[in-house]
Order: sequence, then structure tokens, then C-alpha cells
Amino acid sequence: MSTREIIFDTETTGLDPRGGDRITELGCVEVIDLIPTGKDLRILINPERDIPAEVTAVTGHTREMLKDEPVFIQIVDQFLEFIEDSTLVAHNAMFDMGFINMELERCARPIIPKSRFIDTAAMARAKYPGSPASLDALCKRFDVSLDSRTKHGALIDSYLLAEVYLELNGGREQSLSFSGSDGGDGTVVYPTRAARPKSLPSLVTERERAAHAEFISEMDDPLWQSLGLLKAETSA
Repeated sequence: MSTREIIFDTETTGLDPRGGDRITELGCVEVIDLIPTGKDLRILINPERDIPAEVTAVTGHTREMLKDEPVFIQIVDQFLEFIEDSTLVAHNAMFDMGFINMELERCARPIIPKSRFIDTAAMARAKYPGSPASLDALCKRFDVSLDSRTKHGALIDSYLLAEVYLELNGGREQSLSFSGSDGGDGTVVYPTRAARPKSLPSLVTERERAAHAEFISEMDDPLWQSLGLLKAETSA
């Protein structure tokens, strides 16, 4: 059975959800069996309060910029519908959990239990004791490019974290396991895999296709052309 998880991040006005700080941005990325599906959610939120200059320097958010965005109670249903009952994966997850649950309480909604959160910072500290466990440090460790990030953004950081989370779970190689279970009659039963929700785009450019076609046309009756002709004659 496929496992759906939500990689998520928040941007806030400060560090203390119980002291008046609020969420200014939510970013969520759906992953199934550790692979992003292409389905994501980004919401800018009016925090209904000032944003300190030092926070603006990190996130780029200002009160003026967010004054026409919805307040949290107006987007809470959109957020909850997206995450469904999936596990939530965040870096320093207790920070994000504190802000999410504070906002849910303000909306008179049930809070999300701690058991539904996975903290990738804790995973990294357990796997690499004594090494830096910030998201930037882990991106460097796993050669995840930071070129797309000029400011901290919830959705950008969620996509970066999705790549880090995959590596913390063994990387892409872990999906190549050929292990199966005993079928009870001398056979081996392999678990079924759900189809990729969204096909990956081709990495071959039109220019490369044209160059390849020209290269093939200059060859003297290559084998695959002969096979192609035979197939065409057979089906005629």
C-alpha cells in the first residue's frame, strides 16, 4: 500500500505562537512513497499584526504585502482538506506544530496530535550525531541545490525538505529493493506499487530529438530501421 505524507513548512512573524506571533505563509508538498507527486499548496496569510524588520529580512514578508491576503480562519478548510489524515513532515517539527495548533485553536478546530508529526531535524541528529542538522547543512550534505532559494519561503523549503527526507530514508536506491515475502507455496510475493500519480516529463529536448533523427538518417540501414520497416510490412 502506498504511503502518503505531507512535507510542510511555515513562515511566521516570530518565534512565539503563544506570545502573539502568527503564521504568514504555509507551504505543503504531497509525497507518495517518499516521492513528490507534483501536488502542492502555498498560501500567504494576513497575520493581522506587524512583522518585525528582522523577520522581513529573512522571509521578505511585510504587513503591507500581506494586508489583502486571507486570514487563517478563511483558509483553514483548504489546508485541512489538503493534508487529510496524512503524516506531516517538517524540519524542527515542534516549532511548526506549535504554530499550526495555535491557529487551529483560534479557529475552534481540533489540534493535530504530536503523533502525526515527523521531525527531520531529529532524524538527522540521530543519523549524523555531532553534525550540523539545519536544512541548509543537510542540503549541502546530500548535494541538494539551493539555487532556487533567495529568501526563506515555505513552499521552496518544503520542496528542499522533500529531497532531504528522501535521502534520510535511504535515498532513491531504497526504492530498488527486490525483497519479497514468502508466498507459502514456494513462491515469493512482491508488494504491489501504485502507479506514479503524475508522469515525469521527458528530459529530451526537441533539439536533441532532431539531432538524433538526423544522425539515424545518415546511417546505412541501421538494425532498428530494418525492424521498424519489418513491423510496418507485417501490420500492413
